[in-house]
Amino acid sequence: MATYREFHQRSITDRDAFWREQATAIDWQQPFEKVLDYSNPPFAKWFVGGTTNLCHNAVDRHLKDRGDQNALIYISSETGLDQTYTFRELHAEVNRCAAVLREQGIVKGDRILIYMPMVPEAVFAMLACVRLGAIHSVVFGGFASHSLASRIDDAKPKLMFTADAGMRGGKALPYKGLVDEAIKLSAHPPQKVIIVNRGIDSGLQLVAGRDLDYAQLRAKHMDAAVPVTWLESSEPSYILYTSGTTGKPKGVQRDTGGYAVALAASMQHIYCGKPGETMFTTSDIGWVVGHSYIVYGPLIHGMATVMYEGLPIRPDPAIWWKIVEQHKVSVMFSSPTAIRVLKKQDPAFLKKYNVSSLRYLFLAGEPLDEPTARWISEALNVPVLDHYWQTETGWALLSSIPGVEATPAKYGSPSFPAYGYDVRLLHEGTGEEVAADEKGVVTVTPPLPPGCMSTVWGQDERFVQTYFTSFKNQLVYTTFDWGIRDKDGYYFILGRTDDVINVAGHRLGTREIEEAVSAHPNIAEVAVVGVHDAIKGQVPMAFAVLKDVSTIGTVEGRAAMEREVFAVVDKALGPVGRPSRVHFVTLLPKTRSGKVLRRSIQAIAEGRDPGDLTTLDDPAGIEQIRAVINCDR
Repeated sequence: MATYREFHQRSITDRDAFWREQATAIDWQQPFEKVLDYSNPPFAKWFVGGTTNLCHNAVDRHLKDRGDQNALIYISSETGLDQTYTFRELHAEVNRCAAVLREQGIVKGDRILIYMPMVPEAVFAMLACVRLGAIHSVVFGGFASHSLASRIDDAKPKLMFTADAGMRGGKALPYKGLVDEAIKLSAHPPQKVIIVNRGIDSGLQLVAGRDLDYAQLRAKHMDAAVPVTWLESSEPSYILYTSGTTGKPKGVQRDTGGYAVALAASMQHIYCGKPGETMFTTSDIGWVVGHSYIVYGPLIHGMATVMYEGLPIRPDPAIWWKIVEQHKVSVMFSSPTAIRVLKKQDPAFLKKYNVSSLRYLFLAGEPLDEPTARWISEALNVPVLDHYWQTETGWALLSSIPGVEATPAKYGSPSFPAYGYDVRLLHEGTGEEVAADEKGVVTVTPPLPPGCMSTVWGQDERFVQTYFTSFKNQLVYTTFDWGIRDKDGYYFILGRTDDVINVAGHRLGTREIEEAVSAHPNIAEVAVVGVHDAIKGQVPMAFAVLKDVSTIGTVEGRAAMEREVFAVVDKALGPVGRPSRVHFVTLLPKTRSGKVLRRSIQAIAEGRDPGDLTTLDDPAGIEQIRAVINCDR
């Protein structure tokens, strides 16, 4: 196709022919009979009747032509350990891991919960699961036992895969104790827990009859050859939990064939990687970016993928650029937050290594501000491409498509709808499409393209109610983000329409944080809002009413109470959910009907006009918010 617009238009008006072509990028054990079954809106089934396997496409099919090429490059600046696996070596490790799982009775359809740091065994486990047709659910290692338990109870895994500990900033983060506590809290605990002992937690203790040492199990299967389990395209590959406006996370369910095709196409059209090259994605496997572009995307495309354990500033702020030079990285994917962290460092670190192999730097996770984009692009002398997507979509929803047409970039904009997405900006009240430069809700007219979520795990009705009922008499997928489109067709994301906040690319439900804060015995009421932060994009801030105010009669008492609340949240959600501040007030601003005015609280916290306060029940509530914020400043 000559232009982006022609390419995108064809993906919408001639879906069958378009996606039939894209589907040739992966191996099918049995050809599909139909490209799309959309007989039960909004549920879309892609490549109906075709059978394939993610592990086969990521590993096995490359053995013939590139078996001795690098596949997985593991680098830990925390432990100093570097390991590189060729496709042949990765294949052997995945077969060993699959044999271990099979020995424990894991079969197609079983769920396995993976709670792991950034170590190669986590990738082996993910690939081994999909090899067997089992469904993995990876949980980010920063989540605490309460959050882990809720995910166990929803997925009901037969087995857990974990490690003794992770590392961050030179400090050990014990995992095993959190796993033990989560299993105690769970109503549906796993039968077995396999543990990768890194030798970090010297106090590691195994539970007899339940806990198993991975190294010992692996040693029995060094020559294992586990056949691939072929799955019908629409059968699930994994579950990944994402925060919502309710306290209960949603299990985003991904299919197999559609996901493989979407990733293969994106590697060609969006990321412009080439087989044999190296991609470096700085995310974590606990997030969707890690699933799609640390593990599956690059490997399916025959590229080497870098898995990095560590911070962007240790041992110094040049570590990422050292990796780029050493492994001749051609495509890099990171987040605006990480770049803003690097922006605070000595600029000399950006010139320390040769990054001439790098063709593109992609950024996603939260809105990218123009100064940060311009700074890193000029510093590296490389194009910076902003793009926008969600856990639910699995790959980019808005992006330039440089593999089709090198359209000019506009700083602060993720450019245009990606192929396959029929994006509309709708007025929140009327549901009508908005004009250029007018704010609207970012929506997609279904069917959602391949690679997007197929449903909420075990809750089809929740899938429909959550994502497709925001507009009366219209079946449209809602992203819950505000956006505008300029006269040239470029989109700009303005922020959430709901109570989910974006902290350094991590989506957190304010309701979840409020529930965690409320677990402190002295908290009577709490409101949590997302507040703009120069580095992380947003941070949660809590405003709490105490049952006993005598505990905060002094500055020291107030600080001690705040620390106690932090500790309660850390235990419930992990440090990822900890508010930046907990402000104590005697009442929260509410309407006369009792609704807390969270948007007004957020506006004051950000130094903005709180808006219409005519429905306010008691002005003292809003004045207290102003007072505590002014003290903070």
